[in-house]
Amino acid sequence: MLAVPPTVVKPSGKRRFFLMAELFKNIRELKCILYGNSESEPVSEACAQLTHEFFRENTLRLLITCLPKLNLEARKDATQVVANLQRQQVNSRLIASDYLETNLDLMDILVAGYENTDMALHYGAMLRECIRHQTVARYVLESQHMKKFFDYIQLPNFDIAADAAATFKELLTRHKSTVAEFLSKNYDWFFAEYNSKLLESSNYITRRQAVKLLGDILLDRSNSAVMTRYVSSRDNLRILMNLLRESSKSIQIEAFHVFKLFAANQNKPADIVSILVANKSKLLRLFADFKTDKEDEQFEADKAQVVKEIASLELRDRLE
Repeated sequence: MLAVPPTVVKPSGKRRFFLMAELFKNIRELKCILYGNSESEPVSEACAQLTHEFFRENTLRLLITCLPKLNLEARKDATQVVANLQRQQVNSRLIASDYLETNLDLMDILVAGYENTDMALHYGAMLRECIRHQTVARYVLESQHMKKFFDYIQLPNFDIAADAAATFKELLTRHKSTVAEFLSKNYDWFFAEYNSKLLESSNYITRRQAVKLLGDILLDRSNSAVMTRYVSSRDNLRILMNLLRESSKSIQIEAFHVFKLFAANQNKPADIVSILVANKSKLLRLFADFKTDKEDEQFEADKAQVVKEIASLELRDRLE
């Protein structure tokens, strides 16, 4: 006799409504345990127990995959719950990190969330909390997802583009050793994309954020080898000199913080020297009126050093 498969009975509309309402209520209660409320602070023992059960029962995967089915308020609560759980310790261990290490495919869902207008900000907030864990950040950095960020940052929806930019920055600044390793291994394609899609973007905000982040990356001591390589490229110098000529004062200032690394390099390649010498008079005219909105002694000292370096290059060029 053939076995008859059990019939899956979907809840009626009314029953589904009550089940979803109960689910929303439970998510709100999880949030209250972790964050407390107006009447009471969170209890550490309760938070630890909840964290243990949450990851033991695979609830994080359920929340992430089912998030599109929740209403807006429940999504917000779930996002806050996921964020908080990344920091909760159980027996002095961040068990969220242990869990994610064996469930890294969840990051694929979170990153792809930027392609869904309704989910992008919720998944983006979750993603930034998850990459607090170094193993998770390394997974995202080394995945094909990194290439997608160059497009996500320029999405037409301003809020989503800004959120993607915040995640991109977090990935490239939080875990120093992992970032340095990633940039060294992926230097060619990464900076080719960075230059063409971000620094030379037609979008003012994209250019401003990109040159600021570039300065943060190159000025970090962990990235000294990458910085040396970057400032030895004539193509990179050309881009930074164009940014110095922008009408935006903020872009000019951020570009200067990168440009000064080219000028300060004591082992400048010959083609870098020739470009600086050929543009000496233009650069000195630019820096003569180059000021920040507020008095900044460090900026003035850096500018004086850059001017001195450029002038001395011309002198050496004449002597040779």
